[in-house]
Amino acid sequence: MKRSVGLWCWRGLIVALYAFLLAPLVVVLVVSFDTRPYLRFPPEHLSLGSYVAVLHNTAFLHAGLLSILVGGAAALVSLAVGTAAAFALGGKAFPGRAVVQAVLFSPMVVPHIVLAVGLMMTLQPFGLLDTLSGLVIAHVGITLPYVVRIVLSGLKSLDPACEEAARLHGATPWQAFWRVTLPGLRMTLLAAGLIAFLFSFDEAVIVLFIAGHRATTLPLAIYHYIQFRTDPQVAALSVLVVLASMIPVVIIERGINIRRALAG
Repeated sequence: MKRSVGLWCWRGLIVALYAFLLAPLVVVLVVSFDTRPYLRFPPEHLSLGSYVAVLHNTAFLHAGLLSILVGGAAALVSLAVGTAAAFALGGKAFPGRAVVQAVLFSPMVVPHIVLAVGLMMTLQPFGLLDTLSGLVIAHVGITLPYVVRIVLSGLKSLDPACEEAARLHGATPWQAFWRVTLPGLRMTLLAAGLIAFLFSFDEAVIVLFIAGHRATTLPLAIYHYIQFRTDPQVAALSVLVVLASMIPVVIIERGINIRRALAG
């Protein structure tokens, strides 16, 4: 009896926690349909006008396209470099491997405000502040650790006997890698690329330090917008971003468990 009561209390706590976390999203969703030119809950009248306005807002559209471009470029570079690094770290031991691994994973534990200041001071002498190249370099720096961790996790789940069998049947190391190892990591690489894209697309703190009027990503455009006005357009855009972000999350979860991938 006591165990049953404790189980129900635990379930109730979990439900309450999820309700607390999701309540702001519900409020934003409801407010996004309001017709008034300011944010207030509950809405007075419901309309899709805010969503239409967002789709016609050139500042949001240009910033969104730039965020997709930067996220895609950062994900591709991080995937290429991170996969190579993961194979190196997951292979035979070499002197300094622990140091290399610590350096690669350091952006995961360093506060983003510290990374932002460091990146700003590093990119400024090269004239890369407020440029597309500077944004991509900075985003590669923060997404690379996640790619390395996920690919390392995928390598651990591979059966080394498959590659050994390919080598025994006459395959060269490159053929064994291209035809056996890489296909076995297909979903892992897809998950790593999508997670890198999501982290890049959602990054706001670092962008505030290294971007400006020439290279404005979507988080920065939203920040500039709410400095002067707060209307349901912001809520509508937030809903659209959340819905768009759910697509890669579902793909990742179906292909490779997110918690297992990030845990390594």
